[in-house]
Amino acid sequence: MPTTICNPRNMLARNLIIGRRCIANHHPMNYSDPAIISGYFSGQTMRTVFLFVLPFIFIMQLFAMQIQAQPLPQLNLMPLPAKVDIGNGQLQIDPAFSVAITGHDGGLLRRAVERFLSRLRGETGMTALDMSVAKLPPATLVVEVEQPGEGIQSAEEDESYTLTTSATGARLHARTELGAMHGLQTFLQLVEATPAGFAVPVVSIQDVPRFPWRGLMIDASRHFMPMDVIERNLDGMEAVKLNVLHWHLSDDQGFRVESKKFPKLQELGSDGLYYTQKEIREVIAYARDRGIRVVPEFDIPGHTTALLTAYPEFASAPGPFKIERNWGVFNPTLDPTREATYKFLDALIGEMAALFPDHYFHIGGDEVNGKEWNANANIREFKRAHHLATNDDLQAYFNQRVERIVTKYGKTMIGWDEILRPNLPKSAVIQSWRGAQSLADAAKQGHRGILSAGFYLDLVWPASQHYVVDPMPPATAGLTTEEQKRILGAEACMWAEYVSSENVDSRIWPRTAAIAERFWSPQSVQDIPSMYRRLEVVSRQLDGMGLTHDASYPIMLRRIAGEDDIANLRTLADVVEPTKGYTRMKTAVVKPSALVPLNRLVDAARPESVTARHFAETVDAFLANPSDANIKSSIEGMLNQWHAAALALPPLEDKSFLMKELTPVSQSLSAVSDAGLQALQHFGENSASAQEWKTQQLSVLDAASQTQAQVTLAIVPAIRKLVEGSEQGQGATGTPAK
Repeated sequence: MPTTICNPRNMLARNLIIGRRCIANHHPMNYSDPAIISGYFSGQTMRTVFLFVLPFIFIMQLFAMQIQAQPLPQLNLMPLPAKVDIGNGQLQIDPAFSVAITGHDGGLLRRAVERFLSRLRGETGMTALDMSVAKLPPATLVVEVEQPGEGIQSAEEDESYTLTTSATGARLHARTELGAMHGLQTFLQLVEATPAGFAVPVVSIQDVPRFPWRGLMIDASRHFMPMDVIERNLDGMEAVKLNVLHWHLSDDQGFRVESKKFPKLQELGSDGLYYTQKEIREVIAYARDRGIRVVPEFDIPGHTTALLTAYPEFASAPGPFKIERNWGVFNPTLDPTREATYKFLDALIGEMAALFPDHYFHIGGDEVNGKEWNANANIREFKRAHHLATNDDLQAYFNQRVERIVTKYGKTMIGWDEILRPNLPKSAVIQSWRGAQSLADAAKQGHRGILSAGFYLDLVWPASQHYVVDPMPPATAGLTTEEQKRILGAEACMWAEYVSSENVDSRIWPRTAAIAERFWSPQSVQDIPSMYRRLEVVSRQLDGMGLTHDASYPIMLRRIAGEDDIANLRTLADVVEPTKGYTRMKTAVVKPSALVPLNRLVDAARPESVTARHFAETVDAFLANPSDANIKSSIEGMLNQWHAAALALPPLEDKSFLMKELTPVSQSLSAVSDAGLQALQHFGENSASAQEWKTQQLSVLDAASQTQAQVTLAIVPAIRKLVEGSEQGQGATGTPAK
């Protein structure tokens, strides 16, 4: 029987389809609906004030999701489509593979097909002479597009597609080029090596995104991100069907776009690290070819130190100013009471609006501390004269003035949730970062919204923690159908305090692929083990495309070690994770700033240890079946490897200054691996001496679970399970480390 996944509007997780109909209510699919599910799921808040509730929320969401999760087809697709039927057989992929285009055949689609064939050759190892675009059918894959997309890509375009494959060929149908481009990415993910050669399975896919706004925000201000970084991440975004690059281009640490009207912005406000207008146009064209819109953000009235370094006459305080090197919220702020400020912004926004063709323009608006406004007598008098009781009221006045400027140039204004005020024009879009409530409040007040709370990549939470956050969180449960439609989607955010061009990919990928699934797929797609299984495959595919989340890892480790032999250091690095949340600044020995190199283990370590996750799964399997000698042997092998690597690291610690801080980490690795081996030896014992041993080992694990060198040993929780469960079982024996 074919296996089908379906997402009728407002269905909950249990409404999985087996065969051709929904078990719940037997609803047919409605593939013309761009918001095919109005989600019902939990959200999170992400800034410091909310940090302490996150673990509890995550655990509860994870528990609920595991209960609701349903078996999914074993396809390495991410995001999973709205509906999949799996048949029997496969379509061979060989050098004779060809693609024909019928219906609309525009340049955008043709470039997408050429790029598709290039990737297909790369994935299969075939040559540039293999595979081709056929002038007319028949061809292996026929792509049929009904009509071109809009001249300037919009959030309202139809992105749906259908893809069917058989043993003799494949057909991809879409109303627009965007849908066809998504279908091509799905086809690429279906390709696998089989005993008979490369092939794709026989499937029938009908797909449509759940949300029209599926974004990734990249901060290029705090640490500048060169063109190649932006472009390769656009490639990754295309692969997982993200369609908005939110480009954060100005902040206290740098103004990153060339202005011809105000050249001092790049001359004095960028340290020479900025994009020329020609480069901006190249990125926009590169993104457009991949079905991705580029939304610029120029943060005002706060986060403007770099801007005011160039043009201090528009500041609320006399200055002088200099580019900020530290991280945080700073005082320099535009003066919202002077007409000269708005004349300047009118000219600057007009120039940037012409450079960026997208219909949306982000003005930031976050984290204005108001200290310079309070200290300025003229601003205090302005507030009194205009009956503005608070600084929030003053910023609301500023936002209204700016919104009129943005609208004048044909754009829709977006701002962070601080801009949400009763008198804000309803056309303004609210990006919620401090919690989901502002998303619901915005919708109730008539604003469209985007959720980012719960999707902050810089906090280095595991993929599963982001995966359980839904763009339609519980705070929206009381919204009317019309209000729910105002939620456009969500964005993952990559703030750049602790990333450079070298390690930024490892902070974005592969976790963002799982987030992309939350933005695209039915809300009923919730199986976390399935997500992780597919995420590892997609990660390898992204690596093959040129993303450096894996490639940069050994390079950084060799620098830390000071030599090419990094086997033991990598063994250690594979089982640690960077400190989470907002703790990095609090635990830093040296004050973090733009001048501090990002060359330590905390910078090289992956946000989520795959090794630790696999080890935890193995431990769970052993505890469920302690008599399984193979599982026990696998655990022993890993523990012995970690113990041996820890003992071998001290010579490196003497050789490289970057290794010195890792001495306590390697000592902890030795101690916890020894505890795990002893747990295997004591397994099944329940004597008084065993209880004393258990107490001692738990104390060791408590110490080892603490952050050291701003990393944590991710294997400690699983070893704790071994120790705590050692009095159970069948008396399995193990060999303690020597």
